[in-house]
Amino acid sequence: MRIVWTTEARQDRFEIWARIAADDPYAAARMDALFGTTVKRLIDHPELGREGLVPGTREFIVHESYRLIYEVDPERGKVWILALVHTRRQWPPIAPS
Repeated sequence: MRIVWTTEARQDRFEIWARIAADDPYAAARMDALFGTTVKRLIDHPELGREGLVPGTREFIVHESYRLIYEVDPERGKVWILALVHTRRQWPPIAPS
């Protein structure tokens, strides 16, 4: 499997890093490394996470504070990283009515 980060997921990752780095750059680097290590595990084990709340997705709790949302595309041999979400945030987001 090949990993593909969506633009939104890359932005999530950057914002998390920036938020943590404002107080502790070393903690930000450790958290980012944890994200990277977890995603690399999906290359060989794409079904590692549980079935997601959004149909067709999977979710993996990377850290007690962060959830990784991804989609497996076996036909193309890709794992799409869709979002990194703080566990206190509403997921999936409520659609505006």
